[in-house]
Amino acid sequence: MTATTIPRPDTGVRTSAYGKIAWRILPFLLLCYLAAYIDRVNIGFAKLQMASDLGFSEVAYGLGAGIFFIGYSIFEVPSNLMLHKVGARRWIARILISWSVVSACFGFVQTETHFYVLRFLLGVAEAGFAPGALLYLTYWFPAGRRSRANSAMFLAIPFAGIIGAPLSGLIMENMSGVGQWEGWRWMFVLEALPALVAGLLTWRFLPDRPADVDWLSEEERKAVLSDIAKDAGTTTEHMSVRQFLSDKRLWLLSAVYFCVVMGQYAMTFWLPTIIKNAGATTPLFNGMLTSLPFLTAMVAMLFFSFSADRTRERRWHLIIPMSVGAAALTIASFFPHNLTVSIALLSIATAGMLTSTVMFWSLPPAFLGGVWAAAGIGAINSIGNVAGFVSPYVIGSLVSASGDLRLGLYAIAGSVILGAVLVLLVPRSVNR
Repeated sequence: MTATTIPRPDTGVRTSAYGKIAWRILPFLLLCYLAAYIDRVNIGFAKLQMASDLGFSEVAYGLGAGIFFIGYSIFEVPSNLMLHKVGARRWIARILISWSVVSACFGFVQTETHFYVLRFLLGVAEAGFAPGALLYLTYWFPAGRRSRANSAMFLAIPFAGIIGAPLSGLIMENMSGVGQWEGWRWMFVLEALPALVAGLLTWRFLPDRPADVDWLSEEERKAVLSDIAKDAGTTTEHMSVRQFLSDKRLWLLSAVYFCVVMGQYAMTFWLPTIIKNAGATTPLFNGMLTSLPFLTAMVAMLFFSFSADRTRERRWHLIIPMSVGAAALTIASFFPHNLTVSIALLSIATAGMLTSTVMFWSLPPAFLGGVWAAAGIGAINSIGNVAGFVSPYVIGSLVSASGDLRLGLYAIAGSVILGAVLVLLVPRSVNR
């Protein structure tokens, strides 16, 4: 055995420690984010019935879908700072419980105004969960293990499609008329319940930091805390607010994430409509087909995240899925009524867009630590998620003006390609 192959004396301790953390923390966060994402994007399925039932135009739907991100973005940074101050257990529980209540209220929508107000309030209620969870993972995993940890949580996005899409279709088809309610109203109420349960469980079971748990041995705890401290030592800890806001890297990453989010929400909000136009007209059949692109995305997310951690390369692991996703979405627009070809291309496009979300979040912690990580991750997510408003609104407006969904898809693909080009400006120091 050569010197380069002799394992470090503490390798076994670290393997054991991070294995325990992964099994104790990650499945729970995945389930919480699954509940979050289903409640955030089930509006895409509700549209199949709600828009005609209430007389909503494409513009009204796009505006309502996007207004979520106005409230979400405004309260993002304050929410993340509060999590850093009071602890993940209390704050994530608050987030989950409050958004479950707002989400259930969508079952009572009657007008466009109701729709807009509730979408805004849902964004306010959910603000901070995704960046808060990302910040929380920096308390437990060092940079070299974080892409895999992030991917485990972000698997909730394709899982929301794999599970949530058929579930939404099933509820809408089978609950229609029960209690004189439309199926989409039942969908909102029933799909809000998991978030409520998750919030109560979070308050009871989620530990704040490694120092708070008794299931790590003293040796394992010291190894983890040492790794986290070493990580923090390579990031920007002491920085004034002025320096923080004038950091060009912060704004570059925000611009990249804006482009990533443009693609992500184009798929999650409009995929059911695209598949319906291709020939899947019933809610249940549509839901089953919609789950296929998300299944493909799950495989791609795992492959790229493991590859990025193994090679310690971050930039091209983001550029490639963004570019492939944009290309597949563009090509799919030429086959709007061919269901088989559409599903194949949309699967590639969805895999690229959602993998980009996972790979992006391995970049910011390379620059920021401590309270600045809380503010930085929150700020980047806040600015980037403005695209969650822009994306559905732009598509809805272009569809209403031209009657052609392809124009909206071209706009999204162009935005994602621009983001891939901007990644080339990110310093190579993130590759660690």
